[in-house]
Amino acid sequence: MKIAAFNVLRLGWNKVNKKDVRDIIIEIMSEYSVVLLVKVTDKTGGDPMKLLLEHLNEYGDNRRNPYGMLCSEPLGPKGRQEKFVYFYREEEVEILEAYQYGGNAEDVITRQPFVVLLKCPNTVVQKLVLIPVHTKPTDTEAELDALHDVVEDVRKKWQNDNIMILGDFNADRPHLSKKKKETLRISSARYHWLIDDDVVTMTRNNKHTSDRIVVYGERMLEAIVPNSAKAYNFEEELILTDKQVRLMFRGIVGTMR
Repeated sequence: MKIAAFNVLRLGWNKVNKKDVRDIIIEIMSEYSVVLLVKVTDKTGGDPMKLLLEHLNEYGDNRRNPYGMLCSEPLGPKGRQEKFVYFYREEEVEILEAYQYGGNAEDVITRQPFVVLLKCPNTVVQKLVLIPVHTKPTDTEAELDALHDVVEDVRKKWQNDNIMILGDFNADRPHLSKKKKETLRISSARYHWLIDDDVVTMTRNNKHTSDRIVVYGERMLEAIVPNSAKAYNFEEELILTDKQVRLMFRGIVGTMR
């Protein structure tokens, strides 16, 4: 089962209504069983994600194997609110439960995770928890450390240790040094960072490793196909103009056994 997390810069009506941009987004999303979109914004009202889902399910084989969608409420400070949005192939994945985190770390994390519990019978873990992340760059260290509290809350709530944390961590300089990263509670022995520090996940001339996938426990680590976790380099995968590159996005992907 292939999972992806993408940061589509300021995704809202403006991009969804542009056919050339929308078609690229849909082509990429269609490669995955589960897609998390972060930094979804819209200030005009309505719901561009419903329109994106409609077009997604009209693309190629998606007509026979359609996607479902689950969207969080707007999260974060007024004027800079964003949504976490999940797209998932309904024949492969079922969302059993979802909740908006509101525990001890609520005051620390700018955009509290919208956590989901998935039933994925074609994988070795059968049930999988996804915790989405988009940190505030100036608070990266504190927010990433607080994710340990989110994990503990999830483990207690659902009695499930099959946990994957994914999204835009801002986990590189200038927001987080390697020394500070090593002190994070989610850098302890139970956690496994699948995207190495030398992997470039940003676009264009930015050489940082902002986007990450972290799994909890040995069972989850063993459930990941070796070397499948990587940055998605859409500039290499697709032939795009410079304008399309600027409009597009970045992300990380991984495959579960």
